[in-house]
Amino acid sequence: MINQSSKKVRRGGNFGERYLDAIQKNQSFLCVGLDPIPELIPAGVDVKEFLRTIIEVTKDLVCCYKPNIAFFEQFGRDGWDILFSTISTIPEEIPVLLDAKRGDIGHTANAYARAVFDELQVDAVTLNPYLGFDSLEPFFSREDRYSFVLCRTSNQSAVDLQDLQIGEIKLYEKVAELAQSWNKFGNVGLVVGATYPEEAQKVRDICPDQLLLLPGVGAQEGDLELAVQSAVKSDGGGILVNASRGILYAQPYNNGCAVGGWAEATRLAASELRNQINKAL
Repeated sequence: MINQSSKKVRRGGNFGERYLDAIQKNQSFLCVGLDPIPELIPAGVDVKEFLRTIIEVTKDLVCCYKPNIAFFEQFGRDGWDILFSTISTIPEEIPVLLDAKRGDIGHTANAYARAVFDELQVDAVTLNPYLGFDSLEPFFSREDRYSFVLCRTSNQSAVDLQDLQIGEIKLYEKVAELAQSWNKFGNVGLVVGATYPEEAQKVRDICPDQLLLLPGVGAQEGDLELAVQSAVKSDGGGILVNASRGILYAQPYNNGCAVGGWAEATRLAASELRNQINKAL
């Protein structure tokens, strides 16, 4: 069992409120992915310290943080301690989105939802819709939390399934239609890769009011300006533009660069990307 006294309770508003507050305060639609890659972290820097510093130098530049659970699980037992510590380091006014891509049958989904929302106490999570509604409902029922359903992902092989024709529409468009019908509490968004701006526009047309998480900027070379303009809501909001490696590892640590400037390089990369997003808008 987790030592309850060691956990920091994330009190305050729900995900939507924190997201809007962070946008206004930081003038930012940037979501920074927290993906610790051992071989890229500067020599002699502890993983916890690395992530704590990343948060410290970017906390006034973001609307959300997105730790990817895989990059913590790779450290075994220590990884869970690092994850808890990282979440507790994030300022309470900034929402935390756990990239876990959960999706399993009902009673398993209930356990996952408890783990994500009650133990880790994050504000939002990514979900895989392949098993249908009953695998997602335990997450959707948490009215103060948010769920981002995989719709049109940023990887090249997404076409293998997501472009399959379902009558007059493609599978990813069907997922968007379902996500709209599932959005009874206003807490269901979609994941749409920045690498597919045309598809992002189609998803936005189907789901005019829902949040869209846009991965694929930076290392995956998504077209930032086109993706942002395709996915944004009519009121100029409704997006979270995610970048991970391009910010965390902005300085190529293994190519002879001085370790001392890595935090400054991270802040500069985050600041530049935030400004590029705002310019695109």
